[in-house]
Amino acid sequence: MRLLVVEDEARLASALQRGLQAEGFAVDVAGDGQDGLEMARHGGYDAMILDVMLPRLSGYRIVRQLRAERNWVPVLMLSAKDGEYDQADGLDCGADDYLTKPFSYIVLLARLRALLRRGAHERPPILTFGEIELDPAERRVIVAGEEVVLTTREFALLEYLIRRPGEVVSKIELLDHVWDAAVETAPNAVEVYVGYLRRKIGRDRLETVRGAGYRLAS
Repeated sequence: MRLLVVEDEARLASALQRGLQAEGFAVDVAGDGQDGLEMARHGGYDAMILDVMLPRLSGYRIVRQLRAERNWVPVLMLSAKDGEYDQADGLDCGADDYLTKPFSYIVLLARLRALLRRGAHERPPILTFGEIELDPAERRVIVAGEEVVLTTREFALLEYLIRRPGEVVSKIELLDHVWDAAVETAPNAVEVYVGYLRRKIGRDRLETVRGAGYRLAS
């Protein structure tokens, strides 16, 4: 397994490299963001350990750029920024995990193994289907180049459907995942909100499959 460590603290980068090599990994190190981005683009790595605060290019920008280029290398962010919003920003911009400094090497190794088991499958931070773009972090929806304002429920409904491209999703499944399971909701609530959503994204973009449910149409 080939790993890339992007870390500007030389002592930490060297310690990580030695420790991971002792575990049997082949490890390359980059000391700034720009070099890390170029190596990630062309190195064919199985996973990447990425600091957030880097010279020349931040870890957030590196992940966003890689995901925009459809590079799905698993990324474990490593940072002294331990606030809730810092961690949320890292995950929302496309990282797979976030570990704060100081950290346990045993935990880092376990999380790295978990990333490697999952592999490099597609997981874009912005979801797209046809002319629809949905950004879960920014809560924004673009349809055919125009921003569409959705309510919280409409957004949740569209997000659930766009995460199942081309699939027929039943009313019961939508009630289970989009509505609060602890609150009794009438099945016709789905029909009502599907109607609201159709008016905003275009009727031809959300199909009814009679007797089965709904699906997005490109």
